[in-house]
Amino acid sequence: MFKKIAFASLVTSAIALLCAAVNAQDYPVLDRIAEKVVQKYQQATCEQLWQERAQKDKAPKPQMEQEALQMLKSDPQMRSAFINKVAAPIANKMFECGMIP
Repeated sequence: MFKKIAFASLVTSAIALLCAAVNAQDYPVLDRIAEKVVQKYQQATCEQLWQERAQKDKAPKPQMEQEALQMLKSDPQMRSAFINKVAAPIANKMFECGMIP
């Protein structure tokens, strides 16, 4: 009985790792962008994030950022993958900075 459970657990783990590897390779450009976004939030001070938020609508977005946003808007799977990568680190930083309750 124990051998069956161990084997099933091993197979399940292997499938999960395979799925994670496939998902990681689906959008290599998106992965780099997500890494940069997460890095930006991790390295920014709360003061910098508050200033950026205050100036959000005042400056036009760079062309590359506009193109990336358009890609995310047009591809729900890509958008989901991106949000799954950046949501937790961004939310944690915003919580630390008092930007979300």
